[in-house]
Amino acid sequence: MDKKSKVIEIIKIFDKLYSDADCTLDYKDPLQLLISTQLAAQCTDARVNIVTQSLYKKYKTVYDFANADLSELEQDIKPTGFYRNKARNIKETCRILIEKFDGKVPDNLDDLLTLPGVGRKTANLVLGDVYGIPGIVVDTHAKRLSNRIGLSKNEDPVKIEYDLMKIVPKERWGKFCHQLVYHGRAVCNARKPKCEECAILNYCDYGTERISKG
Repeated sequence: MDKKSKVIEIIKIFDKLYSDADCTLDYKDPLQLLISTQLAAQCTDARVNIVTQSLYKKYKTVYDFANADLSELEQDIKPTGFYRNKARNIKETCRILIEKFDGKVPDNLDDLLTLPGVGRKTANLVLGDVYGIPGIVVDTHAKRLSNRIGLSKNEDPVKIEYDLMKIVPKERWGKFCHQLVYHGRAVCNARKPKCEECAILNYCDYGTERISKG
């Protein structure tokens, strides 16, 4: 079975298991999603959601973040880790949004990638979930599962992104990546994947090899 056919079968199964798969970060507007995704670097979405409950009550607009006291902002986001870099990036991002984009989050990849701390993963998530522009979001789950299933042999997230773009139907790019996250958390975790319980075992290179070896 070629990779495109494999993906179609996996999507059919995922649609039964994770029909409601969506972004696991809590947000109410494009700016909040942009900032939450920056905070999620090397941090769990669950922890980010805890931090942002109070963060977005304190900083309500792009101007609030741009004018924030840096040391105070650092403390506000400290539980997410790497808080000095994140605070600096967030403050600078918001300054640029005000100066270059009328205070709005851009709706295209090129402009988003000019923002501090924003890479392709963040940009594609914002484009897909906020603006409905299809994009492949390669986070740790998508990377791990793509390698294990056999959809990509690459380790570099950008190369994995391009590999998936070739085999996943464009209209399913965003949804498929969210479903990979759900499956990665529920079944295909990093340390002890539950291959015996996996609904897509027959389409997974790693799982079938592991089961065959006993």
